[in-house]
Amino acid sequence: MKKYILDLTVSDVCRINDKYVLVKLTHDEELPPMIPGQFVEVRVDGSSTTFLRRPISVNFVDRERNELWLLVAAVGDGTRRIAMLKKGETLNCVLPLGRGFTMPESADAKVLLVGGGVGVAPLLYMGMAMRERGIEPKFLLGARRAADLLLLDEFRKYGRVMITTEDGSEGERGFVTNHSILATERFTQICTCGPKPMMMAVARYASKEHIDCEVSLENCMACGVGACLCCVEDTTEGNVCVCTEGPVFDIKQLKWEI
Repeated sequence: MKKYILDLTVSDVCRINDKYVLVKLTHDEELPPMIPGQFVEVRVDGSSTTFLRRPISVNFVDRERNELWLLVAAVGDGTRRIAMLKKGETLNCVLPLGRGFTMPESADAKVLLVGGGVGVAPLLYMGMAMRERGIEPKFLLGARRAADLLLLDEFRKYGRVMITTEDGSEGERGFVTNHSILATERFTQICTCGPKPMMMAVARYASKEHIDCEVSLENCMACGVGACLCCVEDTTEGNVCVCTEGPVFDIKQLKWEI
């Protein structure tokens, strides 16, 4: 896909809680096509300690409003600076980057989208894209506590939402792989993004049940075009750059011990 370097205008900044911010961006011209699972590289201006762009998943694309949504976890100097953006300011982005999730071919597909933490971000756009094709996804979202669950009302627009929290404050207590849905329903495809231990647990379940599964890796990706080599992953096809060959991979491509 063609890549663009665009100065996008901040149309809204929604603070979700003390850690997460939803940044909505627009442009004078129509935004380029983007696939669920792809990401953007964001230039951070105004931070004396941030020299490299920050990779952020495409959370959602609102074509009617010509908006790109980025769900940002403010955990370092760079992302904290992004979280301080104000409406009307400009954010320079390289987009769209990487390989996205595989869209189910059949309307009868039984797809489970599993996310944890800020890893839920690409699953919202995936769910919307599936619904546009007449496929209703199921979302399984995990967090440490209820306050850490993100964008639940948005997810519920596109499919059934199931929740786990480690402390039991909402949904079922435990991790996503402990949810009862995995024992009561059969899925044909799983897409997951989140902390690596969670994705490995999901991949282990999918492998055991012979379910097609894709994971979105969160390796450090500084350039987004395969030049810096800091995101290299050892796969069955050798060492590959996650930013160009991923971030989405079929679990059969990875050398995870599952």
